[in-house]
Amino acid sequence: MPPAGRVHAIDYLQSPADYPAKPVCVAFGDEPFLKRQVLARLREAVLGGGEADYSLSAFEGPTAALDDVLEELSTVAMFGGGKRLVVVEDADTVARAGGGKRPVVAEDADKESDNSSFVSRYRGQLEDYVARPKPTGVLLLLVASWPATTKLAKAVAASGLSIECAAPPAARLAKWLSAWAKQAHGASLEAAAADLLLEMVGPEMGLLDQELAKLAVTVQPGQKVSAALVGQAVGSWRAKTVWVMLDAVLDGSVSQAMTQLDRLLLAGEAPLAILGAVSASLRRLAAATRLVLDGEAAGRRVAVRDALQQAGVNAYYLQKTERQLRRLGRHRGDQLYRWLLEADLDLKGDSTLPPRTVLERLFIRLAAPA
Repeated sequence: MPPAGRVHAIDYLQSPADYPAKPVCVAFGDEPFLKRQVLARLREAVLGGGEADYSLSAFEGPTAALDDVLEELSTVAMFGGGKRLVVVEDADTVARAGGGKRPVVAEDADKESDNSSFVSRYRGQLEDYVARPKPTGVLLLLVASWPATTKLAKAVAASGLSIECAAPPAARLAKWLSAWAKQAHGASLEAAAADLLLEMVGPEMGLLDQELAKLAVTVQPGQKVSAALVGQAVGSWRAKTVWVMLDAVLDGSVSQAMTQLDRLLLAGEAPLAILGAVSASLRRLAAATRLVLDGEAAGRRVAVRDALQQAGVNAYYLQKTERQLRRLGRHRGDQLYRWLLEADLDLKGDSTLPPRTVLERLFIRLAAPA
């Protein structure tokens, strides 16, 4: 359950009217699809339609000045619902030399420096603003991290609206797929179709939404999207290439895996997106390994196939996945969560290694002989 004053984006998007916009709102997390959807709903709630976009102002956090932001919030809107919506993007990001950006880590959330984020530069003034906001506007901060223990976060939780835009766990993601298919695309998914779609595309909500949009126009009114239809329609070049690459990795074929990785990178696929696409399958292997090891620690034997089923592996792929997990072995299976987290952090800036090298290192760890 989220802390008081916070709501997950999935709950907010299902019923925005239950969470009315407050003078200060925060959307935090690393799922860009959810942030885009939250921004769209807040814009609609605050500004309405028509010429309301004239009452929307956006600032880049690394270079924004609070005086400019407050001036926009104090200006009476000429269009829309009578209020202005002022958005500060990357509000917890600092500018790097050469024009890059770096998110502020949670441990530094209350530290200030000359080269600091919008939130860090103006933390005290923002706390004062939350206590006495302008009645003419709504301030929306878009951040990657929003530690609930800071004074500012507590103030927003008490009188504002904090929306978590982090990708949900796989179990909830499958439920979200079915609900979002109806809400956004007017389509109904069979349970097996949702599971297979998640398996094929991975936990990337933006890509899942795109696939739902395509599937929705391929079925007749009143007809459900079946697993067979997902298998036929979602087999995009990217999805197939990722699957071939991951199968090669888990079967020990390093050269084939690297060939597919190069194809994806040359086609413009982002390294983080590639990692996200393989992470869902690898996390299931990790979860199955933990089930087996925990069972042994408790003095009972858990069959590998049973563990894979409990971890959410689609029945269609059980035989292949069991073979791959047995080849991977318990030691590497138990390291998977740590390796995935390490790769994710390295791709987000914790390492100076090129992104391709980060992915190579992960794949070689998995493909090497046990």
